[in-house]
Amino acid sequence: MHIELPEKRYYKIGEVAKAFEVNTSLIRFWEKEFDVIKPKKNAKGNRLFTAEDIANLKLIYNLVKERGFTLEGAKQKLKKNPDATIYNHEIISKLEAVKAELVKIKNQL
Repeated sequence: MHIELPEKRYYKIGEVAKAFEVNTSLIRFWEKEFDVIKPKKNAKGNRLFTAEDIANLKLIYNLVKERGFTLEGAKQKLKKNPDATIYNHEIISKLEAVKAELVKIKNQL
């Protein structure tokens, strides 16, 4: 899945949910379930996600939604071999970006 977000320091939960095409409740649930997601909160209590949080959400989304892992399975995968999991996800993301660019070029022809 290719996520389109502008370059910013912090993202609101609504922007993140819209980019992933999920409900905000799912983002809040994953925040509670996975320790790697730690958004900052402002004075009003609104969650502000950093680019690192977005990268972790992409990884979790890939494991749970695209590859079909259960939440427990995704947690174990991240704990057991986090470097290999992150590396594989980076490769998949780069290949998806190349594919999207090629499809864009094809459509222009």
